[in-house]
Amino acid sequence: MNQATDIGQRIMQRADELALCTETPGMLTRTYLSAAHRNAAELLAQWMRDAGMNVRRDVAGNVIGRYEGIAPDAPALLTGSHFDTVRNAGKYDGNLGILLPIACVAEWHRQGRRFPFAIEVIGFAEEEGVRFKATLLGSRALAGNFDMAVLNRHDAQGSTMREAMSAVGLDANTLPQAAYPREKALAYLEVHIEQGPVLLDEQLPVGVVTAISGASRFCINVNGLAGHAGTVPMDSRRDAAMAAAEIGLYIEKRCSGVPGLVGTVGQFDVPDGAANVIPGKAVFTIDIRAETDDVRLAAVRDVLDEMKRIAARRRVTLEINQTHEASSVPCASWLQDQLAQAIAGLGMRVRRLPSGAGHDAMAVAALTDVAMLFVRCGNGGISHHPDECMSADDARVAADIFSRFVEHFAEP
Repeated sequence: MNQATDIGQRIMQRADELALCTETPGMLTRTYLSAAHRNAAELLAQWMRDAGMNVRRDVAGNVIGRYEGIAPDAPALLTGSHFDTVRNAGKYDGNLGILLPIACVAEWHRQGRRFPFAIEVIGFAEEEGVRFKATLLGSRALAGNFDMAVLNRHDAQGSTMREAMSAVGLDANTLPQAAYPREKALAYLEVHIEQGPVLLDEQLPVGVVTAISGASRFCINVNGLAGHAGTVPMDSRRDAAMAAAEIGLYIEKRCSGVPGLVGTVGQFDVPDGAANVIPGKAVFTIDIRAETDDVRLAAVRDVLDEMKRIAARRRVTLEINQTHEASSVPCASWLQDQLAQAIAGLGMRVRRLPSGAGHDAMAVAALTDVAMLFVRCGNGGISHHPDECMSADDARVAADIFSRFVEHFAEP
C-alpha cells in the first residue's frame, strides 16, 4: 500500500486513539480544560512534533503547530478545528480538521518540502460551549474578539471559567495576548465533516462550503388559561399548547421549499401538564437559519407576525425572548475557487453548499478570509452522536484535495 493510500487509514486510526481521551468510559465526552481535554492536547502536540512542526500552547489552551516556510517567520496559511466535544459525541466532528492537516504536513516533512509561506495547524480548545455555555472560545481568542465577560460563567460544579483556567496554569487576564497578528495570517481553511446528508445523498466525497449560516433563536412562553379537559367547550378554550403547536406548524411551512433556509422547534414543554387539563402554559424554542441574512431575517419577521396573529385568534399571550443572533459568514470566493480547482483536478464534480452548523471559521473570519471543505458523513449524515462515521477512502480524498490546495495556494 503506498503513502497516499495509507494517509486515510492513518487519519482514522488517530481519530480512534484521540477518542480514548474521554471523561466518561464507553462514550466520548471531552469538555474544555477537563483532564481528558488536557490529555488530548498533549497527544495532538506530540503528533504535531512528529510531523516536523514547532508546537506552542496559547493562553486559551489552543494547540498550535507551525510548519515553517522556506523563509523563517513567513506569513502563515492557517488551518484547524476544535478538539472539545459535545456529550456522548462522535469521533470526527472537529477532530478531523486537526488530524488531516497534521497527516499532510507529515508527508511534506518526509519529502523535505517547504512552501513560500508557513502552515499553522490549530487545535482550538473550545468550540462546542458545553462546559460554560459559551461557544467558539478558542477561535475567538485567536481572532482577538474574546468576550472577557464569559470568564465569570459557571460550570455545573460551580467553578467559573476564570477559576478553571487558573487551575491548569492559564492566566485569563492575558487572553488578549492570544490574538493572532493580522498581517501574519494569509487565510484560513477548515476541513470538517458535513454533519448532514447532502453529500451522502449525492454520492460525493467532498463539497465546497459557500457560507456558514446565520441563526436567530428564541424562547417563547405561551400563556393561556388552564381548565378541565371534560367541561370546557372547544370554542371557549385558551389552550396554550395548541397555540404553540400551530406556531410550530407555521414555522415548518414557512421554512420549507426555500434553499438554505431551515426552521426548528427543538424544545416543547407543557409545564405541570396533565392528561385531563387544558394546558394553561407552553414553552418552546425556535431556531431559524439561512445561508444569507436577508432570507433568514425575512423568515423571522414572518414567523413573529404570524405568532401574534395566532395568539390573538386563540386568546393567549406571548412572551418572546431572543436568545441568540448571529449573522451569516460567507466563505471567500477566491478560496472557494482554489478548493474547487483542487477537487476538479481529481476529476470529481464540484458541489457547493452552505453550512447550517456553526464552526470555528465563523470566529476566524474576523481575522482573515476563510474557507471550508466538507467531507461526507455516513449513517444518513448523523453527527453529535456516537454513530457519526466517515470512511478512510473519503479521508484520503480530502487529504489529497487539502494537499493540492496548499501546494497551489496563491493570494488574490
